[in-house]
Amino acid sequence: MPSIKSRLDVSSEAYVSNRTAMLGMLAEIQGASQKALAGGGDKYTERHRERGKLLIRERIDLLVDRGGWFLELSPLAGWDTGDPIGGGMVTGIGVVAGTECVIVGNDPTVRGGTLTASTVKKQLRAMDISRENRLPLINLTESGGADLPRQSEIFVPGGAIFRSLTQLSAAGIPVITLVFGSSTAGGAYVPGMSDYTVLQRDAAKVFLGGPPLVKMAIDEDADEEQLGGAEMHARTSGLADYLAETETDAIGIGRQIIAHLNWRKLGPGATSSPRDPLYDPDELLGAASADIRVPFEVKELLARIVDGSDFEDFKPLYGPTLVCGWASLGGFQIGVLANNGILFSEESQKGAQFIQLCNRIDVPLLFVQNITGFMVGTRYEQRGIIKDGAKLINAVSNSTVPHLTLMVGASYGAGNYGMSGRAYNPRFVFSWPNHRIAVMGPRQLAGVMGIVTRGRDPEGVAALEAQVERESTALFATGQLWDDGIVDPRDTRSTLSVALSAVHSGPVEGTSNFGVWRM
Repeated sequence: MPSIKSRLDVSSEAYVSNRTAMLGMLAEIQGASQKALAGGGDKYTERHRERGKLLIRERIDLLVDRGGWFLELSPLAGWDTGDPIGGGMVTGIGVVAGTECVIVGNDPTVRGGTLTASTVKKQLRAMDISRENRLPLINLTESGGADLPRQSEIFVPGGAIFRSLTQLSAAGIPVITLVFGSSTAGGAYVPGMSDYTVLQRDAAKVFLGGPPLVKMAIDEDADEEQLGGAEMHARTSGLADYLAETETDAIGIGRQIIAHLNWRKLGPGATSSPRDPLYDPDELLGAASADIRVPFEVKELLARIVDGSDFEDFKPLYGPTLVCGWASLGGFQIGVLANNGILFSEESQKGAQFIQLCNRIDVPLLFVQNITGFMVGTRYEQRGIIKDGAKLINAVSNSTVPHLTLMVGASYGAGNYGMSGRAYNPRFVFSWPNHRIAVMGPRQLAGVMGIVTRGRDPEGVAALEAQVERESTALFATGQLWDDGIVDPRDTRSTLSVALSAVHSGPVEGTSNFGVWRM
């Protein structure tokens, strides 16, 4: 397979400018990340420690294998929503007893581990990843249940958590719950609907209604331990499968449970040994444009991500603004669709054919998005851009091999759909800090509205442009869980390698069943 020959000039003014801007965006994201890492702040962290408890990330560190990895997902969920940054929960994929698992853990330093709307969305997303990729799910539970003052935002969508738990179990995907503290009200159903439960003595409290609710409902003065203590559930109710003495004991039991599953991956796995790219991944900081209106060569990115910088170009002279081809990443074979500009009819046809070919040979697809949309205008409408664009969306919609999507620039309009955006259910979506997403660019949208209103509301149009500008940023998108996290460009290869390994826990199978093609 030929190697990509880089022409990136790291001494150019454009490269230096892009790198400086990217580092600035990373600093902003790091600031938001520090807020998430701080949890509920010093006061509540100290209170948690005074109770002899481990912090959530300390629990995860003990759970995953020494020397193993943990890829945190949705770390900035809730940004700019009014919810705590991170949603008061940590989710991710880690290796436990040699098995890749989805890990979901409440952060009890954040409002007692109660659930907000962002927490619910984040937890459901983690469970989707568990189900779609056939990864065992481990819950590290210590939660006061729903944030009651905001129950209207939580109650209805939150019910899907219990539905997902039972569906995972029905699909043969094990659910293991370790309870370290309160697991109240709806939260009590989390251990109740798990395959395996571990409760910590003198700490775990699992009940549908705590003492205050029991008093209000039936006028009973209930003792917490008798009502829902760990030993009661181990001896009397049968809810606890294992009674742990300490947090570390509970985590150790959780690891033993994963070990005895004898979990086996169903995908083909890596087909070659990983090979470093020929070019320094650090150069990715300046390879993409900070200003998404400025085009850049997407192969320069691929050259610093894929194994050995090797890339087999498919139809390189036809539809050149969509790069398609085969490569490997972390030893896993992939098909790549990467934008080098706007999508015309030729690019749409090329992409649809390439997706079909990858489905025929059961190869996962990596979509690299930097797309302003499909081409518009009389000439292109008459040539059939709608029916050709529909072919690409048809192929993306019905493809059954795993999709991974990487946002490295613009993601506007139906271009987002044709390149497997979030609505098309890719297994994972990751973004770079320069990513922008909206129905169209803010300036274009303002211009359209100016024409529609015939210039009668310039202040309203300006306000709308500012709103769209704010709501199209990578930080806003990740706060809404439109992606699974913003990655430092230098970490792209390792992040995608983990994601590819995860998708191979389940079968990797293509299809020949696509919708009707309008020719």
